[in-house]
Parts: sequence; C-alpha cells; structure tokens
Amino acid sequence: MGNLLLTAVVALGAGVVATPIAALVARRVGAVDHPGPLKPQASAVPYLGGVAVMVALGAGLAGGRAVAAVPLVAAVVLGTLDDLVGVPIVVRVLGQASIGVGIALAIPWRLSGAAGMIVGGLVAVVLMNGVNLLDGLDALSGGVMAVGCAFVAILLHGPGRSLAVAVACGLAAFLVFNRPPARIYLGDGGTYLLGASATMLLAYAWAPARSAATGIATLAVVAIPCAEVALAVVRRVRMHAPMTEGDRRHPYDLLAARGWPVGAVALAYAAGEAAVGAVAVAAAKAGDDWAVAALVAIATLLLVLGSATGAMSPRVGAGV
Repeated sequence: MGNLLLTAVVALGAGVVATPIAALVARRVGAVDHPGPLKPQASAVPYLGGVAVMVALGAGLAGGRAVAAVPLVAAVVLGTLDDLVGVPIVVRVLGQASIGVGIALAIPWRLSGAAGMIVGGLVAVVLMNGVNLLDGLDALSGGVMAVGCAFVAILLHGPGRSLAVAVACGLAAFLVFNRPPARIYLGDGGTYLLGASATMLLAYAWAPARSAATGIATLAVVAIPCAEVALAVVRRVRMHAPMTEGDRRHPYDLLAARGWPVGAVALAYAAGEAAVGAVAVAAAKAGDDWAVAALVAIATLLLVLGSATGAMSPRVGAGV
C-alpha cells in the first residue's frame, strides 16, 4: 500500500509540474490546435499534454520494468509526430499495431506466440483510435480514462495496479489544466498513450494467474472507447464516408449541440464510466458468468444509448 501511495503522489506531483511546462513548450514550437470546422474551441490550444502525462506516468513508475515502458513511449512519439507533421494513415495504423505487438511481448499473458501478437496488435489499434475518437471535448477522454484506470486498479494487483494508479493520477493532474475551457490538449500523443496504457492493462488483466472474471471485467471498463469506434464505423459506412474522415456526430457532440454545457457532458461520461467500473468490479467478484453478463449488458447499453443520440445516423437531427 505504501508503494502505491508513493506512486500516486509522485505521478500527481509530476503531472502538475509537467503539464504547464508542456503547454509552454507547445506554444513555443507551434504545436497548437487551431479552431476549424471540426475544432470547436474559440482560440488555439497547445498540444503535448500526452508528453506531460508520460512524464507523470514515468515518474510514478520509476524503477519498474523498463521494457514495459518502451511501447508507451513509442505511442507518445507516434502520436506527437502525427500532431506535429502528420503521419500517413497506413503508417499510423501499422505503428499502432506494432505497439500492441510490443505490449504482447513485454507483458506475459494468456495468449502466446503469433496469436498473442495478432490480438495485441488489434486491441491496440481499437483502443488507441477509440480514445482518440473520445477526445473531442475538454476533459472528456482524460476524465473517462482516469475513472476507468481507478477501477482497473481495484481489479488488478502488482505492476498492473501500479500502472493503473500512475495513469489515473497523471490524468488527474492533467485535468486541472484540461477542464473547460482547456488550456492544453492531450493531442494524438496523449490519446495514443492512453490507448496503449489500456492495452497494457488488459494484458495484465489476462495474465495466466488471473481469473477469467478479472480479464472480462477489465474489458467492460474499456467499453466506452470501444463503443466510440463501433458507432463511428457504422455512421461512416451509412454516410458512405471514408473511415479516416472526421465528423462532429459523436454522442458527446450531439449532446453539446442540444445545449448541454461541455463540462456537463464530460461529467456525464465520467459518471457513466464510474457506473460501468462499479458494475465490472462487482461482477468480477461474483464470478465468470456474472462478468460475461455484465460485459454483454454494458456493451449493449452503450450502443443503444449512442444510437439514441443519433450517433449511428448520417442524418442531421436524427435521434432523440
């Protein structure tokens, strides 16, 4: 418990110090997000929040397995390059998949060999893009992932719990500066880091010594970013639009368009993630069958709620 408290305090402190420094550096080097058709902010906002979260994460986990940090650093580098100079979609997806393969090799889990690397790559691509799709309003993705990691810390033990605590506390520090109106964004560097961290937490949850219920429950905790991917795929297929083409028809966009304040949307998502996490923890303790039932129920409910907002529809004004 003492080591976990130290991890939390160091990650929180490092994040509070590193985030404003990252914002300053971003402005100096021109790493800023300018307003535009898909950018609802009123003025330019610096990126590089992901670098600050990585600093907090690294400080909190100092002395841990260095090999486990390599995929996380690679995720920040890939995303930051995409923020600064743009990375072609094929290179981006291959990079994300390679990060997932690296996680599968670095963290012993139930799947080994080629199967483990393939699944690890696919999970990383889904989660890195899912968190990125969720990062459309101030404090939204950071809040959801901070709450989610707090519940994963309850589910796991050992290095997995330490990682979850470090991510949650690093994000808590970041959210001080990312709350509406945001003074810094995660950027792709940050969303890729969070997606890679979630992939690594899943690998820890599916370690050979863990119960199946723990692994299934952890899948439920990351269901919100996965649901964002599913909704976006359906919507863009129905719109006959490329998968790489952005839009403002995510559930959170549609809630904001109906007059919800940005802060209220972020809080609603964080509260939803807390409810999901609580159900997942209870189901994990109840056993495998309950964990499966909880995962199916949570996934179904998220898709139904997303569809109710009109996020699956190509029509403006669709939904309730």
